[in-house]
Amino acid sequence: MGKLPDCLDRKPRAFRVISAIWRIVEQVSREAKAEIALLDVGPNLGALNRSALIAAQHVVVPLAPDMYSLQGLNNLGPTLRRWREGWSERLSRNPVGTLSLPQGEMKPVGYVVMQHGLRDNRPVKAYKRWMDRIPRTYRESILDDFSTSPTEVMQDSNCLALLKHYRSLMPLAMEAHKPMFHLRPADGAIGAHVAAVQACFNDFKRLAHQIESVVTPRARGPRTSAI
Repeated sequence: MGKLPDCLDRKPRAFRVISAIWRIVEQVSREAKAEIALLDVGPNLGALNRSALIAAQHVVVPLAPDMYSLQGLNNLGPTLRRWREGWSERLSRNPVGTLSLPQGEMKPVGYVVMQHGLRDNRPVKAYKRWMDRIPRTYRESILDDFSTSPTEVMQDSNCLALLKHYRSLMPLAMEAHKPMFHLRPADGAIGAHVAAVQACFNDFKRLAHQIESVVTPRARGPRTSAI
């Protein structure tokens, strides 16, 4: 995957390698007649994730209320801008006119706060002090916007959702090889787990609709969002 510098030398193989994920998404979307493709990328800025993000028109950032997520935002923002500018420069050097290439927009559309604790529908104090720093850090690091930002996540228009930490469901989902919101009694989701599965399903459904509402249709190819 370390072919990005070779694109500057107009090497066809470099463009084919970097755009491989994009072309797979295009092919699968045609076969499945899908309008939106979600790319789940790992928590790093390696070469594979770079290719996945270049293939993405939008970027959703999952965050935990802790110091590591805030530092991750500080690293991610400048990197996305650098990759966006670098890929834009390379697009004009593509020597294969018939090769389908992504535009590398990587437009941030918001963030999702995960693994937080709630009490009376409010974050507990152990998480709140970190959560209160997210709106400003996201706006400055990811959007390069230094205007006034909300002081609370729940008032921030960039926050797409708050997802609880479904600790009791995760081991069951891993064993059943299913998403948490698809667990059934046969998978061990009985008793209080039944209500938790339904709540989890509703949370992710709202998030899916929220992501769908903030990404705009494109005339060419599927809408791709990296998470």
